[in-house]
Amino acid sequence: MPPIDVPALAERLPDRPLTRFAPSPTGLLHLGHVVNAVYVWGLARALGGRVLLRLEDHDRTRCRREFELAQLEDLDWLGLQPDLGATQELRAGSSPYRQSDCDRVNREFLGRLSAAGMVFGCDCSRREIDAEGDAAFHQETRYPGRCRGRGLPVDGGGGVRLRIDPGEERFRDGRLGEQSQDPSRQCGDLLLRDRLGHWTYQFAVVVDDIRHGVDLVVRGEDLLESTGRQLRLGRLLGRDRPPVFLHHPLARRPDGAKLSKAGGDSGIRELRSAGIASAEVLGRAACIAGLLEHPRPLAAADLAGLFLRP
Repeated sequence: MPPIDVPALAERLPDRPLTRFAPSPTGLLHLGHVVNAVYVWGLARALGGRVLLRLEDHDRTRCRREFELAQLEDLDWLGLQPDLGATQELRAGSSPYRQSDCDRVNREFLGRLSAAGMVFGCDCSRREIDAEGDAAFHQETRYPGRCRGRGLPVDGGGGVRLRIDPGEERFRDGRLGEQSQDPSRQCGDLLLRDRLGHWTYQFAVVVDDIRHGVDLVVRGEDLLESTGRQLRLGRLLGRDRPPVFLHHPLARRPDGAKLSKAGGDSGIRELRSAGIASAEVLGRAACIAGLLEHPRPLAAADLAGLFLRP
């Protein structure tokens, strides 16, 4: 992977950007999470910016308090201290940096779209969408518009979708360069709240980035295809200046498969139990990320140096 040219990237960023590390507490942290953390903290420190820690627990069927506490403890052990959303604050109780504590805010943002006639109720099941939708675009099933004209309410507990009209969203990724996406072809009308009343990732993350003032989003390239729809939604919610996105390579096993806890790869808890030091874990993650040729111990304070030209 070619090195990231931070000085060139900085020319496209606001001064001292605010970025975020936002795990979902659906399991324990693994090396894939740490690869993202290396990019987030390293770029933020190299650019003189700040890191916000946010818990994206919008999926209330899978998120667990014990996973949340374990993730916070592992971040402390790694020495990855955020500037906002401190782990002590998140442990203490309700926080503006935990998605499940922000239902009222999400309802307010949804109200803006509803008042402008941009959303509609939807009771489609995944099976119905899979049966009628088009899965030709990168294996993603496009919503076929089944409920667009049915007049279902948006103020109940059912699903709510944003009307997505045809049109390209153009942006320049910090690593991958110029991009163009048409959300109407990719996903169709965007689900904001599901049939169980849960806020979706696409909606919650855009709302959070707006209200927290995040202006640099650093994440894995598996989320690249979500960018156009999130830019569209942000603009419809009134965001004048979108964040800059940088999509880094995914952590992969030698066979090319994505590194994940579900795939049986070593989690941070296992590495800690094996007596491996936090600096060794960070160094291993930096090597997996392509930022070091060979693994070597790295303290959290060393991460900025991975992105600075000699």
